[in-house]
Amino acid sequence: MELRQSIEELIYRSSMALDARDFNGFLNLCDPAFEYAITTYSPEIRKDLTWLEHDHAGMKTLFANLPKHNSDQSLLTRHVTVCLTEVQEDGATVKVTSALQVFRTTQDGGTTELFAVGKMLDVVRLVDSAPLLLKRNVRLDTRMLGFGTHLPF
Repeated sequence: MELRQSIEELIYRSSMALDARDFNGFLNLCDPAFEYAITTYSPEIRKDLTWLEHDHAGMKTLFANLPKHNSDQSLLTRHVTVCLTEVQEDGATVKVTSALQVFRTTQDGGTTELFAVGKMLDVVRLVDSAPLLLKRNVRLDTRMLGFGTHLPF
């Protein structure tokens, strides 16, 4: 039970760091071998689509370049519910499935809307001091994001 609690806290902290745009704080929760992706399925072409895919260094570069992008500056709030934690046979990793809702609050009027829905499929590496994110696949059900954002979910 203590292991699950520490993993849940890692997942929640990662979302809160992104909500606060604390990108260094987010990366500090990630293993050096971290991999991140945003994927979805397109029924029109009957294939998976990958919208974003980076390793740890790529995420660091993405975050550093955010101020240079012309993108939607609305605030994103991630609501995450950890659903399943499955310790793998190696005993060193845990697969975590979480439900994800992303809300967008506009700066020009303060209206809030549901922006995206999906799941976070994480792999957490268990290390001596604390668990770290090893992989994250944000698997979206929502495919129409409008103007969009350069921020990861």
